[in-house]
Amino acid sequence: MTMQLDPDQIKAPSRRVSVIDIARGVALIAMAIYHFAWDLEFFGYADPGMTAYGNWKLFARCIASSFLFLVGVSLVLAHAKGIRWPGYFRRLAMVAAAALLITVATWFATPDTFIFFGILHHIALASVLGLAFLRVPPVLTLIAAALVIVAPQYLRSEAFNHPALVWIGLSTANPRSNDFVPLFPFFGAVLAGIGVAGLALRAGLIEKMARLQPGAWSRPLSFFGRHSLAFYLIHQPVMISLVWLFAQLFPAPVETREVTFLKSCQVSCEQSRDTDFCSRYCVCMLDELQKDDSFDRLYASDQSPELKAHVGQTAAMCTTSTENQTIPGGAQ
Repeated sequence: MTMQLDPDQIKAPSRRVSVIDIARGVALIAMAIYHFAWDLEFFGYADPGMTAYGNWKLFARCIASSFLFLVGVSLVLAHAKGIRWPGYFRRLAMVAAAALLITVATWFATPDTFIFFGILHHIALASVLGLAFLRVPPVLTLIAAALVIVAPQYLRSEAFNHPALVWIGLSTANPRSNDFVPLFPFFGAVLAGIGVAGLALRAGLIEKMARLQPGAWSRPLSFFGRHSLAFYLIHQPVMISLVWLFAQLFPAPVETREVTFLKSCQVSCEQSRDTDFCSRYCVCMLDELQKDDSFDRLYASDQSPELKAHVGQTAAMCTTSTENQTIPGGAQ
């Protein structure tokens, strides 16, 4: 029999759940670590593409998912016995305003990769959509979470490539953005938080967690967790300013566009192919793109369909050529 969150049967925690604040604080510290690595890459102290692939990419997705899971948990704890509209609208307005601020700031700072639907945008939307699941049986909510998470594997379509729809997360190509957290699959993390918190409430686990009093070591994490929005807005401007100041005193080695391209290409390629193949493939790509103005247009952030098609054709040609060179008996 499916369990449903009946407000009359819910025993809300009698005090603030410090364990959840600590978990949020840990997620914030992890986010700061990732952003610091991104700052080092941005100023040339780390290889280009380092934070966009491999373990760093997985790290970033885990951070985003943990934040959104806690958004779902917090929605249940705050409103399971009835939506407290004044507090809800106040919090929603703060998050939406912060998201708009991030969009405007990044539009001026990095117009080619500005943040139009990042983690704060997602939290604002999820805070609205999540209300519809507060009265849904937790097990059904967890099933919905699983469906949202796997949806991009089956529902991607070029129909979602329109700029007005790309935030949904079902487009066939990801947009250029420094922080892109689309509805699919990440809303699944919010639903998972709602479902797990609903089950925990019914089982009395939240009340037990509220009685836990961690030691003094947890106070900084708990403080950050209680002021997560302020931490989010402040930490990156502070860190990037410090790295910028360091760069004025100790500049990173200047590399040519060609070297930067080869490093970024190598990192991206090695996510699916071996090092020898990628070395040959990336040199082929650079050589072919430099035969006309394609390489210059890439660095000018040209997003025209014609250039994208040309780069795709070049990639296919270089893949075939490199495979022929690396397969025994192939062309040399």
